[in-house]
Amino acid sequence: MTALRRLLRTPTGLFAVVVLGLLVVLAAVSLVWTPENPFRTDPFHQWERPSAAHWFGTDGVGRDIASYLLAGTRTTLVVAVGAGVIASVVGIVLTAIGSLTARWVREATAVLLDVLVAFPTLLTAMLLTAVYGGSLGVVVVSVGLAFGVTIARVARGEIRRIARSDYVVAARASGVGPLGVLFRHLVPNAAPLFTVQLSLAMATAVLAEAGLSYLGYGADAGTASWGRLLSDLQTYIGVHPWSATWPGAAIAIVVMALSLLGDAVRDATDPRLTTSRRGPDAASATGSRTVTGSDTGTGTGTGTTGPSTGTVTVAGTEGIA
Repeated sequence: MTALRRLLRTPTGLFAVVVLGLLVVLAAVSLVWTPENPFRTDPFHQWERPSAAHWFGTDGVGRDIASYLLAGTRTTLVVAVGAGVIASVVGIVLTAIGSLTARWVREATAVLLDVLVAFPTLLTAMLLTAVYGGSLGVVVVSVGLAFGVTIARVARGEIRRIARSDYVVAARASGVGPLGVLFRHLVPNAAPLFTVQLSLAMATAVLAEAGLSYLGYGADAGTASWGRLLSDLQTYIGVHPWSATWPGAAIAIVVMALSLLGDAVRDATDPRLTTSRRGPDAASATGSRTVTGSDTGTGTGTGTTGPSTGTVTVAGTEGIA
């Protein structure tokens, strides 16, 4: 709860939590209710402006934009969560192989990661969708695999640093196996770094799905997609500029929230960051030491030790350099 309070105290953390919480709620609501059928066309109500009947207006075939956007939240959520899960699994597996195996295996894995990370995530997704056809599953898998490689590449150095720590060496000496070391010590201590990379993977997945759907390679026609809606509306943006504003703003806000979430969670949970922000109060914590003195050259001094807090206070007339 303390970490959650710290997360909500920061503007970026509060923004990310509110936006993503609203996304989850809207996706759940869209399963049982939308203002209109998101795929129903009405040629008699084309390009209507926002009103009580159509909150965000209608498009060129008479579809209710608000209903379509509401249904599209499910697609966005599935893509973000699915790609995040795949990226996490791939990243952890590759990190384990590159950190806990024999030296020649680690070096070969490092070279392979350097080669694979050179391919842009969106380009990899486009290549896979061109080969296997455009579908939501292909987008999720392609983005998850591509960003899993990136997570492993970024986390490799941090994992190797943690693996040389005294407590990890002690755990190995006490008989803990490689998997035990990985999941008890390495992954928990590298969690802040993984969190940042995971949030970026989810943001990239949302952006990639929207971009691929915009190009016609993403979700199929029977699936509501913000990118596909933006593609349908952008042709008429000069005549009906308000229509394309809604899907574009939705994509931008969700991607921004996911990008900011990782940094906010890291700042709230990383003990190295939270300790450094305690300020002057940290100096009065248990086990601290206070030294005072004046340089008078008499050479006398007294010392007292606190019995309960362990605070040592040295006061005297001889200054301590």
